Amino acid sequence: MGDETTGGGPEPIAVDEPDPRRWRILAVTLVVGFMTLLDVTVVNVAVPSIREGLDSTTGTVQWVVSGYALTFGLVLVAGGHLGDAYGRRRLMTVGLIAFVLASAAVGLAPSAGLVVAARLVQGAAAGLLTPQSSGLIQELFSGAERGRAFGYFGLTVSVASGIGPVLGGAVIALAGDDLGWRLIFLINVPVGLVALVAVRRLVPVARGDADRERVDVVGAVLLGLTVLCLLFPLIEAESGAGLPLLLVLAVPPLAFGFVRWERSVRSRNRAPLLDVEMLGELPTYGSGVVIGALYFAGFTGVFLVSSVWLQGERDLSALQTGLLLTPFALGAALTSTPAGRLVSRVGRKVTLAALAVIILGFVAIAVVAPGQSTTALWWTFAPLLFIAGLGGGGVVSPNQALTLRDVPPSVGGAAGGALQTGQRIGSALGTAALMTVYGLTASSHGGDAGLRVALLTSAGVLALALAVSVRSQLQAANG
Repeated sequence: MGDETTGGGPEPIAVDEPDPRRWRILAVTLVVGFMTLLDVTVVNVAVPSIREGLDSTTGTVQWVVSGYALTFGLVLVAGGHLGDAYGRRRLMTVGLIAFVLASAAVGLAPSAGLVVAARLVQGAAAGLLTPQSSGLIQELFSGAERGRAFGYFGLTVSVASGIGPVLGGAVIALAGDDLGWRLIFLINVPVGLVALVAVRRLVPVARGDADRERVDVVGAVLLGLTVLCLLFPLIEAESGAGLPLLLVLAVPPLAFGFVRWERSVRSRNRAPLLDVEMLGELPTYGSGVVIGALYFAGFTGVFLVSSVWLQGERDLSALQTGLLLTPFALGAALTSTPAGRLVSRVGRKVTLAALAVIILGFVAIAVVAPGQSTTALWWTFAPLLFIAGLGGGGVVSPNQALTLRDVPPSVGGAAGGALQTGQRIGSALGTAALMTVYGLTASSHGGDAGLRVALLTSAGVLALALAVSVRSQLQAANG
């Protein structure tokens, strides 16, 4: 592909001048990001309705959730790289068209097989879209403004993750089981079309770079196989399938092959899919990826475990469960933006304090919630989850800003995609691990004990993230 013609869209902005439309562009990208991230969690409460409405098995319908997560994670780095090479506007256009069409296909599909196939396409489209947000922030903002922008990005992640179950439960409650689950997907169509118009009007055209437009196909295949061999077994582990776990054995040689190939591409003065040499030299990037992966591994599975416990042990409805889990998103919404503003002044200390708060919150829930009556949970479980959310809101945006701080904007999409791939892998690993811990403990000691052990396990994983953050802070102080 050559230079993208304007086609009536905005002209390119000189790289040394801040784009006067940058905050409006950010708003559009955050709407797109909210829509794609919401579809990760909103469907969780719809699985029973989809199963009954399409007369399918639980295993098949579970892939409505898992398939989206799988292709989402597979495409992130490649999507970021393509955005670096061909421009954010072009990739967002392609991604939005695919996402809207796939959403319509899911909502109108007559069978479970077609729903799953459309969800796979929808996840891949989300993987194209998501890294463009961090890439645009890298390109359009600098200094303290970049921290604020990432603060809004973190707010979007937190709210989309937390409000999904409530929104899904509310739609199904209002529209009924059969129509409700379809509306969850069909609502993406008008929202996506409006966002598409805004992207074409606001997001600036990138001038192509011929050296970067030779896509590293071998690197994309090697990285895709590595992520597939890691994510697929983790997803299947939730359903008890053991055979796919053998694929994990292929991860180390594939990862080694990917790194070697990327280094050879760079040595030939070509653009690698992910410049591992350059990123490895950046002081904050590696630790930021690890912190992000551990954080998502520690907190994501808590919501699924809590949902299973609330509905199974306390007989709450999907909507009641979603409402009881909402305080985490509310707490995160309060702290995400201030944390993004603070990070430019105090650095990693924001992450340290935030991780300490969320750990204390989960430990307190583990001590207090088991054994409480359903009524008592509204003034014990919910407030403590709100406190944990206050900590959670201070992790995502500061870590994103610090991790990508020294990354050149020309590779910001691929670097951001790699960071988010680590988060997706962390989410899958943490969810599978916490559900396994909960299931094993609940089967022998009851659901309350299962919740307690799962929450303490989560706190332990988050403590590892805190330890890596402390190490990063010490290195920064001594460096």
